[in-house]
Amino acid sequence: MRTSRAGLVAVTAAVMAAALPAAASAAGDPPAPYTGQQVTWGTCAFKPANGAKPAQCAEITVPRDWANPTAGVDLKVSISRVAASGERQGSLLVNPGGPGGQGTSLAGALAGLEPSVNQLYDLIGMDPRGTGQEGSADKGFVCNVPNGRLPQGPLDARDRSASSIANHQQTARAIAESCQSDALAPYITTWQTTHDMDLIRTLLGDKQLNYLGYSYGTWLGAKYASMFPEHAGKVVLDSSMNFQGRLQADFEAFPVIDQRQFDDVYLPWLSRQFPAQLGKTPAEVKQTWERIRAYYKTKGLAADSFDHLFIGNGSRIQWLLGVLVLTKGAAALNGTAATPPATLADPLDTQSRTTFGVPAADLTVAKVVAGTPAPDYSQVGGTRFAVACGDQPTRSSSWYKHLSDQQGPVDPLYGWSYGITEPCGFWSDAPQHELPGLPAQVRSNVLVVQGEFDPQTGYEQAKAGARSAGVPLVSVDNSPFHGQYALSGNPCVDGLVNTFLTKNSRPDSTTCPGVPLPAENQVYPVPGPVDGSSHGLVTQLQDTLSTLRQDVQDVVSKLNEQR
Repeated sequence: MRTSRAGLVAVTAAVMAAALPAAASAAGDPPAPYTGQQVTWGTCAFKPANGAKPAQCAEITVPRDWANPTAGVDLKVSISRVAASGERQGSLLVNPGGPGGQGTSLAGALAGLEPSVNQLYDLIGMDPRGTGQEGSADKGFVCNVPNGRLPQGPLDARDRSASSIANHQQTARAIAESCQSDALAPYITTWQTTHDMDLIRTLLGDKQLNYLGYSYGTWLGAKYASMFPEHAGKVVLDSSMNFQGRLQADFEAFPVIDQRQFDDVYLPWLSRQFPAQLGKTPAEVKQTWERIRAYYKTKGLAADSFDHLFIGNGSRIQWLLGVLVLTKGAAALNGTAATPPATLADPLDTQSRTTFGVPAADLTVAKVVAGTPAPDYSQVGGTRFAVACGDQPTRSSSWYKHLSDQQGPVDPLYGWSYGITEPCGFWSDAPQHELPGLPAQVRSNVLVVQGEFDPQTGYEQAKAGARSAGVPLVSVDNSPFHGQYALSGNPCVDGLVNTFLTKNSRPDSTTCPGVPLPAENQVYPVPGPVDGSSHGLVTQLQDTLSTLRQDVQDVVSKLNEQR
């Protein structure tokens, strides 16, 4: 699927009308032209990561609108498959989140990370409708925003002047109106995608579809199980939204949970790793962070852009990027060179080369500024907004402005910005379909996994969803990262989920200990919503696939880092 409508595959309504029943039911079986198509597996457009198992890929045809399959032109959806290495028990569809995340490469990565699961299941990836094709130039549903409608110059959401607020809202309005102007937008929703998923199940020849989803993928998986309970197999929801509530409520909590992780976990870690340069206490580090923020602003880095480097700080790789920016800023301010702990020297050097193109020793403030591009709002992925704003009724722009006024003073890292930059406040189209809650008949198939200090999907949201649905929750004590199963190197989490998937034994609600933070060999407990009764793992799990774990976790985190 290429940009906007042009990615549609033209099948005329007249031809479809001749082949389809007069009134195909969205709740019933998919119409024959779609269920009868042949899936031709071939080479994938993406390059597998080191350690991932190779996958085969295919494209399937889906109707633009499952509620009226004869209307409009069809869409193409890319899928991938890593065949079961042993006696096949079914398919496990995986999703990395978003909304808007491409997931065809995730199947091979997870197959490499969890071979015992791949032994029993075909791992199936999907680039959901609107996301294009991973590894190709096809970026899917893209909203083209006229540059003349965007504010000029650097922005700082802490500036509460009328002009500053208007400039931030101007961007949100332009994005919303641009996305809604495309005729495809109403059909890029969770409701439509769940029907695509059930077609995939049919084409794979399975009576049930098993599922593993991260972040927004938990919402998608829960809604699939709600829409098609008779076809839902085992469902694992990792780093979960409150799938029983409002999708937007999870986004609205982002400033709160992001600030909590920043204040309670990231700043203390910085004080332990860089006491001489950033401060010996979290309070001192926070003061240093403020000074560095102001310094970068004088060097041409927009304050909003600086803040966003620390928003959604949900992976080890993102933590290292923040370290580079802070230590180079502190060195410029204090006139001293940064000397990282020995255990962080190589990872920081790798991150500097990857992000800024130079070794860490050669990185300067000027190169950080030059290598930190301002957000490009002239072309934005439309799937995020079409789903987030189109699944359920949205709040008004004035409501979001009030939220900004409330959250900013308490959670300034993202609280000032989020409410006045949310395009859903300017979304005028009403949802076309209702998304039901999880029915009782599938609750025995669902397991939720959640880190305590996840800065992208809040622990309280996951707990509320699990409690409302009556399903068990595996809490990960002291964990600040986004994406737990297979990605964090936590043997407790991996063992529980693998037992559920391969042995049909689902755990009760329980708490797993967290693993140590980067460069540390012990867990430093932090008071929070988990009771803290678990004991931290003594050492970080190390294996030959640790780089793949971190890379995949970083991909999942980046898909979901800024709501």
